[in-house]
Amino acid sequence: MARALLLDFGSVMSFSVFEQHRISETRLGLPENSLTWLGPFAPTEDIKGAEGAGQDELWQSMQRDEITERDYWYTRAKETGEMIGQDNWGMLEFLRAVRDPKQLVRPEIESLVKDAKVQGMVVGVLSNELELFYGAEVMDQIEILELMDFIVDATHTKVLKPKPEAYQFALDKLDCETSEIVFVDDQLRNVVGGEAVGMQVVHFDITDVATSIEEVREKLGLHT
Repeated sequence: MARALLLDFGSVMSFSVFEQHRISETRLGLPENSLTWLGPFAPTEDIKGAEGAGQDELWQSMQRDEITERDYWYTRAKETGEMIGQDNWGMLEFLRAVRDPKQLVRPEIESLVKDAKVQGMVVGVLSNELELFYGAEVMDQIEILELMDFIVDATHTKVLKPKPEAYQFALDKLDCETSEIVFVDDQLRNVVGGEAVGMQVVHFDITDVATSIEEVREKLGLHT
């Protein structure tokens, strides 16, 4: 029986950047379809031609562990900044420009968190990049974070998932068996890391959010 829910933030609790490309283009004053990199939404088979055809080789390189997740996002942030004359953008500048903290969180996740807490479950965040990417000022405006019993953020711990030590920081916050924790992440390597330390895990597929949410609810015993 699950007693705790441990969530990644980016793309799990929040909408992914890929899902909001059209919103981002509007906020940046870019023509529609200027942002062509699609991450997990891009075709996985080999495609001849430019990334504009839907290819995202940089994402595939990250999945092969040739570059880190942070490398991927810093590259995309820099590329996007250059499109509007901002030559030194990192993720902090990019996300502040394209994201509204009040419209960032998936409604399905907000409902899930509230239902879990009503049932007396502990709910926490285990993130590799939360404050590094968003900044403390923006985090203060993300209302769902106020519902969290704790936040473990590698911005401060300096230990990234899927290293076992990263999960241990979260385990130290919880008074339950490891097997009573449901851990949710969109990156398979991080899911495997959670499973390796004994957690129940859900690989959150952002291309099929409804199925992923239902799987989490089933593991928690929170049926819709």
